[in-house]
Amino acid sequence: MSTTRTLPHIDHFEKSDEYRRVIHNLIPGGAHTYSKGDDQFPVHSPAAITHGKGAYCWDVDGNKFLDTLMGLTSVSLGHAYEPVIARVREELERGSNFSRPSVLEREMAERFLALVPQHDMIKYAKNGSVVTTAAIKLARAYTGRTLIARPAEHPFYSYDDWFIGSTACDFGVPREIKNMTVMYKQDDLADLERLFNEYPGQVACVISEPEKWIPLEDDFYQKAIKLAHDHGVLWIMDEMITGFKTDYPGSIKKFNAEPDMATWGKGIANGFSFCALTGKKEIMELGGINREGKPKLFLVSTTHGGETHAIAAGLATMTVFENEPVIAHNHKIGDHFISGAKQLIEKHGLQDILKLTGFNWSVGLAVMNRAGQADMDLRTLFMQEMIQRGILYQGILSPCYSHTVEDIDWMLAAFDESCDVLNRGLEDGVHKHLVGPSIKPVFRKFN
Repeated sequence: MSTTRTLPHIDHFEKSDEYRRVIHNLIPGGAHTYSKGDDQFPVHSPAAITHGKGAYCWDVDGNKFLDTLMGLTSVSLGHAYEPVIARVREELERGSNFSRPSVLEREMAERFLALVPQHDMIKYAKNGSVVTTAAIKLARAYTGRTLIARPAEHPFYSYDDWFIGSTACDFGVPREIKNMTVMYKQDDLADLERLFNEYPGQVACVISEPEKWIPLEDDFYQKAIKLAHDHGVLWIMDEMITGFKTDYPGSIKKFNAEPDMATWGKGIANGFSFCALTGKKEIMELGGINREGKPKLFLVSTTHGGETHAIAAGLATMTVFENEPVIAHNHKIGDHFISGAKQLIEKHGLQDILKLTGFNWSVGLAVMNRAGQADMDLRTLFMQEMIQRGILYQGILSPCYSHTVEDIDWMLAAFDESCDVLNRGLEDGVHKHLVGPSIKPVFRKFN
């Protein structure tokens, strides 16, 4: 690891502080996804971004940061990536929304489904929650069952009641709906079978993100989906995070899996609002209009679901992935960070405090205290120090095609210095070094 750049010392956030004072009176939560909220970042951090280019972004105070989470993992190529932007400009000149479908809807359907030969049909939406909930509705209609099974360890699938009711943030969700979601241990087939036996003939589907915490055996999904089908249960593979990251198009290919449905979003359109649900025809066509005399399932109906510029962004992103070594590059970037971070953690004697999680396509960092418990105070301090050194870091590196090895070397230099401050915090108290309150879990019972 080496860097020729001098690490900055960013300590001026005056315009960010002003933004924070105003925004919570205008927007509940101060942002449109809770993961971007002020309670998820140290006080010394950017409150709002003015623009981004490649792997970098700038805040309202003019501070420049290396972006590591890349739009909550949605930006797979880079901010304002020119080949994507060029295609978007082209479509915007032609109009973005019409009273009948755009011809791009057929082009995208044929092209995306060619990547997923396991599936026959596709439906578009503007965010992930819509397509996961659409998959849930289809599963219930197809099986005639009510219960939804999801891994207990997964942090987020949807803002809709079926998921939120199963979290600590269940305020406002009727008890009847909360009881319709049941949980099992992530990637534990024995526990999943226990769940099926506990609720015989009642579970409509399993929804699960592949490779969330631990590597999976090559035949895991063959076993898991067979187990579900043996109990009359459908399997929904949630590729919201893994799509265009683990492989192209995602883990459905990597594991040669045949789920009944799959949900897609985040990086498939390089940050533009384009998500999709794919699935087998006998299930998906329940949401169609050609089944004369059959019950009509009102699936997804969104005015903006077929916006041309968002679909064009998806098509352009696919072209880059198909013609350039994006997956290999992004994995290389992740491997480089993992190797360097492990050396630094050992150098500073923080093996019990800092633990890398995830994979080379999404590298997480767990921050623990001496008792081995997740520690928000220590985590906030580490984030504060990384941000002060020009790295917009929330504990995750989601590599994009614009990240360079030199960028990661710079990030590792900041990681090195942040480890030093973290050790001082462990010695003489976190709050001697931390400015303002600590971050909080997104899913918590009370503010």
